[in-house]
Amino acid sequence: MDTASRHSYRYRKPASGLTGLAHFFGILAIILMLVWLLHFRGSIEYDSQDPASVFNVHPFLMFVGFIFLSGQGICAVFKYHNMVKIDHMYSLHSWIGLGTFCLYILQWLIGFGVFMGGATEPTRFSMLGWHMAGGRALLFMSTCAALTGLMEKFHFLKLGLHSNEARLINVTGLSILLFGVFVDLSVVLGRYIYIKQGI
Repeated sequence: MDTASRHSYRYRKPASGLTGLAHFFGILAIILMLVWLLHFRGSIEYDSQDPASVFNVHPFLMFVGFIFLSGQGICAVFKYHNMVKIDHMYSLHSWIGLGTFCLYILQWLIGFGVFMGGATEPTRFSMLGWHMAGGRALLFMSTCAALTGLMEKFHFLKLGLHSNEARLINVTGLSILLFGVFVDLSVVLGRYIYIKQGI
């Protein structure tokens, strides 16, 4: 009997549940962010003459489309800063955000070169742990960037502590945090485990 017929793999049930929670909080955060930006902040429009509408592109795209669309989100916030005459790269949020974006590009290039570019099996095996750790670090960093960005905007808007918009921003931030937590837990607990079927 060959190895394939005697062994199989399955996904741990706790990880499946956590993955479901990650999707729930991710979708919830997207919905809450849309409500915030469209109901309280007016619109999401990159080509708008309204600086606030231009800025709104940034938080929405940075969370919803970090992998594919984050470059446009970064362009939007630089455009907003230019329109309202604000300095660039002065806050912890901006440092974490741009650092995350640069490290993501590096992670993608190294991953593509090693895992898709014909590296030897020992090289791929030795890099796998680093690649996974890098992905988790980027998840942590992007979550921190999103949360510090919400805090920064909350401060600039000078919202009342008990206003509806303030509560919505807080719940949105909590949803983003829980999304990151459950994604990471599902990664940690969701490794495919080796199940011996018999002798």
